[in-house]
Amino acid sequence: MYLKKGDTIAIVSPARAIQPEKVEPAIRFFESHGFNVVLGKHIYDVSNQMAGTDADKVADIQQFLNDPEVRAIVSTRGGYGCVRIIDQLDLFPLAEQKKWFVGYSDVTVFHSHIHQHFNIPTLHSTMPVSISDDPSPEEIISNTTMIDALTGKVLRYDLPANALNKQGNAKGQLVGGNLSMLYSMCGSASDIDPRGKILFIEDLDEYLYHIDRMMMNLKRTGKLSDLAALVVGSMSHMNDNAIPFGKSAEEIILEHASSYNYPIYFGFEAGHQQPNQALRLGMEAEIKDNQLLLPA
Repeated sequence: MYLKKGDTIAIVSPARAIQPEKVEPAIRFFESHGFNVVLGKHIYDVSNQMAGTDADKVADIQQFLNDPEVRAIVSTRGGYGCVRIIDQLDLFPLAEQKKWFVGYSDVTVFHSHIHQHFNIPTLHSTMPVSISDDPSPEEIISNTTMIDALTGKVLRYDLPANALNKQGNAKGQLVGGNLSMLYSMCGSASDIDPRGKILFIEDLDEYLYHIDRMMMNLKRTGKLSDLAALVVGSMSHMNDNAIPFGKSAEEIILEHASSYNYPIYFGFEAGHQQPNQALRLGMEAEIKDNQLLLPA
């Protein structure tokens, strides 16, 4: 399922609208690594906030799902919109052909749905909206780990030291993504089952009390009780009320997960930040000696 030079990558817009100038550097980036790039017909459409109508998004994605020449489907950006179309797509060709679906944030809908129904890997990684022609050192890490993940390299990441960490070793499938999206899918056909697995979460621009609400939901629905481990990525640009909630996002997460007997690591460099290190979700991973290892 891993990509090689000459393979075709399709770029689609399943969520918020995007301008051509935000995608063109990514096209050049993929081509510089020897890949062919094709674009969805409606990739630059605009319908209010959305990248065109749901029907047109579905048509673009389904075309590339059905095309055996396409080996990876990359979302231009997140925002909102994936949940509106996931049930209208026939994802069986993706599973049969074992092609990658790539992105993060709102794309968590695809990660969760594909894992739960087909148990094949997807890639949580940077997206075209974050790829530039003049990358910073942090962006280079994001871009490089995405290519390494797609081409079958072993990925080995240091888990940063953090006073809140509960250190330990663990093995299991790596699952998860954006916390708000995981919360929004609870009880739906895209709901994820993280039991026995390493759960990764990250989020952006949420109120701290809402982080507490979402973690309470995960706890009350049993999603925190039987994890192999919990890895927390960036909790970026959190908001608070005039009367403070009194805890950071990380402290809230630890409050709800610390009573369970598994490792918890904070500050992993993935999510709404640079670097956004690529994670192959739905594949076996290992935490050992404060490193996260993702074998090929």
